[in-house]
Amino acid sequence: MTIQEIEKKYGFEFPLLYKQLDADGMLDVGEYGPSWYTEVYPTLKENPPLLLHSYDFESLNLKSVAEEIEELQDPEDYRNINPEFKFIPFAKSGGGDHYCFFLNEENDGDVPIVFVWHDMNEVNYLAKNLQDFIFKVLLIDMSKQDTYNELSDEEFREDLESVFKSHKKYLTDRQNSILEEISQREIIDYEIHVSPKIVESARGLLTDHELESIVNEEIPFDKMNQSFKYSND
Repeated sequence: MTIQEIEKKYGFEFPLLYKQLDADGMLDVGEYGPSWYTEVYPTLKENPPLLLHSYDFESLNLKSVAEEIEELQDPEDYRNINPEFKFIPFAKSGGGDHYCFFLNEENDGDVPIVFVWHDMNEVNYLAKNLQDFIFKVLLIDMSKQDTYNELSDEEFREDLESVFKSHKKYLTDRQNSILEEISQREIIDYEIHVSPKIVESARGLLTDHELESIVNEEIPFDKMNQSFKYSND
């Protein structure tokens, strides 16, 4: 399906930046399946499509977007989403949650990005628009090297560099200069205090505290990290 066909069928318009990503081939992620990682992923690494290396983020091709819209709007769907809410999914987590445009709260061209959980009746606000969301996710990626899968320092930097190269045209000059500066830093080990009793070790180019302060300063959004229920059940 094309973007225009989806818009016509469901009666809405995608944000302009999303249309540009589509026109530039940034949504071409192939078909997910058992052989995607071994056969498709290597062909995308040089010029990464939308947030290819980001943790727990799987961009959807347009055919999948249409299928997921159907699923979320299906009155028989187990989530029983309030039909007043217009969620347009553009990516998924590995667990089956959705990253969505929240059309109800479009404001002067800004369509908020929200995270719709599949296994609990909750929606989290992530950013006030797609551009800010991309910037925020790239910052998060820079703060968290994938030590679980033993990603080397060299691979970590290479992945960040290739994604930055293919994404910089979609960000503001200010956002790009911040990411550029951080990318030149040494990698550090630091601790994340999840709760008074839980401390996690992390590794990256910036700490969780600096990440939070950059997000608050550069892409302020009054609903950031707030949540609401998507079903009346």
